[in-house]
Order: sequence, then structure tokens, then C-alpha cells
Amino acid sequence: MNEADPITVACLDLAGTTVADRDTVHTAFAEAIAALGIVSGTAAYERALARFRESRGESKIGVFRSLFDEPRAQAANLAFECSYDQHVDRRGLTPVPGADNALDRIRGAGIGICLLTGFGRRTQSRILDTLGWWGRVDLTLCPEDVPRDRPWPDLVLTAALRLGVDDVRNIAVCGDTAAAMLSGRRSGAAVVAGVLTGAHDRDRLLQGGATHILPSVAALPDLVLPAPVDDTVTADHG
Repeated sequence: MNEADPITVACLDLAGTTVADRDTVHTAFAEAIAALGIVSGTAAYERALARFRESRGESKIGVFRSLFDEPRAQAANLAFECSYDQHVDRRGLTPVPGADNALDRIRGAGIGICLLTGFGRRTQSRILDTLGWWGRVDLTLCPEDVPRDRPWPDLVLTAALRLGVDDVRNIAVCGDTAAAMLSGRRSGAAVVAGVLTGAHDRDRLLQGGATHILPSVAALPDLVLPAPVDDTVTADHG
């Protein structure tokens, strides 16, 4: 990193970035819309799935509002949260390999960590409870905490304000969706790193504005932490 603009805050996404998804989000979405009568094999189902795939990284309630009126959107969002909880109960949750170490290395270097998500607060809290991550991060934010959802920059900028960032160039954003990339770029973050462990592929992440493409969040510390100083001094035997 440029020593003039050291990273002081890292904003990391949850599902697909730090938390292994294993299609849980997709399945919970399909079950939620099925609860409202949109079932597999129908044109309405295909349209809803297309909207879901396009909107990965955005708030879930926002996606449902784009498909239904407000009462049905709220019902679908509740069904989604219940379905997600049930899958967590049955299958558990696991971090993306290397995520625990990445969080510890970044925070151990004095960089503040904020976990961002498109989930509602209930689901976000369930994930953090299950993984025991509350003590590993400095801040958590969800769409309920900001006026506008991703791809607007509000989540990242709110993290910057709450964690006392001096300059937006001191922020690093890491996510697995084009929406997360665009949000990071709009915020002015110096690093907007896309990871290949989640919803969108390299091309979509670059289209969203990724400054870097990483195989996974495990590679983020090496990108944002200062290079170690070589203290080796060659003895002068002159």
C-alpha cells in the first residue's frame, strides 16, 4: 500500500466473502418466494431468480420490494429469514477458509474492521452469533442502519464516520458482488477488492469497479497491511 494513504478501516462483506454460502442464500430466496405462490417452473419464478442474481449484494428487503407490494415484500423477507435460520440449524455455518486468520491479522495490525451485509439485522446477528465473531470486529452494519442500500456508498461511509476515518483513501472494501464493488468505488475507498468465493465472477466484479481481484479474503491482509520492514543490518567489517 501507499505509505501516504495507509489503510485504517476494512469493510468486509459476509455471505460469499467471509462466510461460506453453499447456496444457502439462493435456497432461502427460492423458498421465500414459493411461500408467496411463485414456484419453480413458472415464468414468474424465472423472472424473480433473474432479479435475485442481478441484485446480489443489495438488501434482501429491497429485492423483495422490487418484486412485490410492501405487505407481500415484508412477508417474503420474513419467510427468507426463517428459511435461512432453518438451514443454519441443519447445516451450520463455516467461515471461508482463511477468513478467521484474515480478520485476526487485519485487526491485530490496528485496522478497524466493519462487517457489512445485505441481510437484515436479525440474519446478520444470527451469523455472528453462530460463528462467535462479535469479538473479532469493531462494527457491524446492515441496510437498516443507512438511508440507502448498496450500490450506494452509505454503508461504507457510515463505517468511516463511526470508526473515525480521516480520509476515504484510508478505507479498504472487500466483497463478492458487483454491488459491493460499486459501493466501494463510490465511497472513494483506495482498495476495492473482489473475491472469487461468492456470487459474482471476475468479469462482474471488474465491471462493478474492483481495483483488485483476490482468490479469497485470505489474501486481503497481504494487500492492505504494510510490508514488513527488513531490520537486517549488514555488519561493516571494513
